[in-house]
Amino acid sequence: MSTARLARRLLGTGAAAIVLCAATTAAATSAHAHGAPGGDGWKKGGSYRPGTGAGTVTETDRCQFSLDGGKTFIDAVKVDNESLRPTEDGTIRITVRAAGDATTCTASLASYLAHGPTFATSGEQVFVDFDTATVKPGKTADLAIAVPDKGCFAQIDLYRGAVKFDGKLDADDGLEHGPLPKGPDRPVIKEKLIAAWNGGTRDCTSQPPKEEEPPAPSPSEPEPSKPAEETTPPASGTPDEPSATPSTEAPEPSASEPSEPAATPNGGSGDLAETGADGSTGPIAIGAAVLLAGGAAIVV
Repeated sequence: MSTARLARRLLGTGAAAIVLCAATTAAATSAHAHGAPGGDGWKKGGSYRPGTGAGTVTETDRCQFSLDGGKTFIDAVKVDNESLRPTEDGTIRITVRAAGDATTCTASLASYLAHGPTFATSGEQVFVDFDTATVKPGKTADLAIAVPDKGCFAQIDLYRGAVKFDGKLDADDGLEHGPLPKGPDRPVIKEKLIAAWNGGTRDCTSQPPKEEEPPAPSPSEPEPSKPAEETTPPASGTPDEPSATPSTEAPEPSASEPSEPAATPNGGSGDLAETGADGSTGPIAIGAAVLLAGGAAIVV
């Protein structure tokens, strides 16, 4: 029985491990419904194009930008996904420098999942990635962020300032945080917007919540069920033990009962057994008495 219980326990543990691995894999896949590291499909072009974004486009009087790694800088950035393409690690990069006689320049780049292909239909967006840089005259810096896969409703904003619009207003990480963009009635970037891109053909924001909830219960459900199965073998094993104990107890009373009658012919006292007398003393004494009685009869 112990070997069978051990086998069942190992099988139960293996099953729980498989369920946990499957749940972990499902959780990891659902957490990146738009792809990992992201940006898949952008090289085909035609899906994302200049959009309205979460604000009003204004002149970039303090910064200049380059889409070719710093070879050419321009003030106005108007590109689609054919010119702004992710690298092999799924990120897009924009090089920034201070313009003209500006003493400093601060710009930020952020990406979001949306509920529609335009800002007006985007709803409350889901934060994906953010980068910011402050440069001085004669210096350059790269803004690099991950982007959703082509096909997911998404928005990318290039704007002045260093505010991270991710909705984590109580974060204590040294950055200034702002509310999430929400179309069409909450353009959080407002007049600091430099350029924006919108596009996509499907809503990828609803997939992670639906698939993230099952993995949490699924590992915990098999764990209670497996111990429940393990407790049933001990229950079936306990009847075997009582059935064995009566069989061992039965011989003991039967052995003790004959021993007591054997002691009673010796006079009903246990002292004889303790002094060394054995069962042959009785017959010898009786034989001697019979001989004495016979001799007496002969004499008479």
